[in-house]
Amino acid sequence: MEYKSFNVEIKDHIAHVQMSRPQAMNSMNMDFWLELPQVMKALDATGEVRAIVLSSTGKHFSAGMDLAVFSSPKSTPMTGDPGRMGENLRRVVLQLQATLSSLEEIRIPVLSAIHGGCIGGALDMVCASDSRYCTEDAYFTIKETELGMTADVGTLQRLPKLMPEGVVRELAYTGRKFGAEEALRLGFVNQVFKDHESLVDGVMTIAAQIAKNSPLAVAGCKEMINFTRDHTVADSLKYMATWQSGMFRPNDMMKTFAAKAQKQQAEFEGVWPVKGLFE
Repeated sequence: MEYKSFNVEIKDHIAHVQMSRPQAMNSMNMDFWLELPQVMKALDATGEVRAIVLSSTGKHFSAGMDLAVFSSPKSTPMTGDPGRMGENLRRVVLQLQATLSSLEEIRIPVLSAIHGGCIGGALDMVCASDSRYCTEDAYFTIKETELGMTADVGTLQRLPKLMPEGVVRELAYTGRKFGAEEALRLGFVNQVFKDHESLVDGVMTIAAQIAKNSPLAVAGCKEMINFTRDHTVADSLKYMATWQSGMFRPNDMMKTFAAKAQKQQAEFEGVWPVKGLFE
């Protein structure tokens, strides 16, 4: 498919998804919000993509929300009956949240490769990815506070699970920038690279390591880590046992053992494609 906000390339079971509006600093306009879940669901549906690298173009990763999304009379009428206006705004925010949650809901690990500014809504987005990597010049900010609103599409819900809560509160209350070194020290990013080229190369190498493993095993890891984040250890252990009883089969393990004995890389089948109910 062709997209207005993204370039998508697939090679060796890895999808490279690039935001493609550098002239607008990859701001998150209406096309972005409509297309991101389409991209993620389409890649997941193939059953063949085993890792996604999310990167960007131009000087900055993304300037965040394009305010035209909220000022558009089609999406958020700001006049008329207050109750109906409020109900409509709530649905708009839920739709925006669902767009970013698509990164979590697919079976495939999403690795964010961030350079330059990652501002406002862009920070919401990368918080929903599985892992984050950045360049030395990268910086992050919860910009919404400075603009006079509360961040509403994921940062305040996900970031406290990724960094110390006291730091998140400071960042949210002040809206200050934090850079690559601080992000690494706090565990928000996994690794810092010198420049954009080495960043993308490095993250693609990590994606390739993921793609070598059983996609069913990796999908199970993502499912369990996401569930554990939001539940108790006891509930998560019970879910793990139930998942294992239904999903675990020795086929991929046997392939791994055989390949190791022959000092080769095991070749695994993809997970089954996602199809509609009657397809």
